[in-house]
Amino acid sequence: MSAIDTNRVHGGAVSFGIGSKLLSAFAAWNDARVTKNALSRLSDRELDDIGLCRGDIDLISRAR
Repeated sequence: MSAIDTNRVHGGAVSFGIGSKLLSAFAAWNDARVTKNALSRLSDRELDDIGLCRGDIDLISRAR
């Protein structure tokens, strides 16, 4: 079994301009992409073990 550990600190209520918003949007897109790829590599049996099916992958990867 593998695990993905991230140490990214998510921003609080203060925004520091358009640059940070773009960086945040890119980070969110990349996190969704990585999650979708990781879940897609699992077998149907492994997905069932964690309570998911193939149809759930898109929903899970886009959830915030």
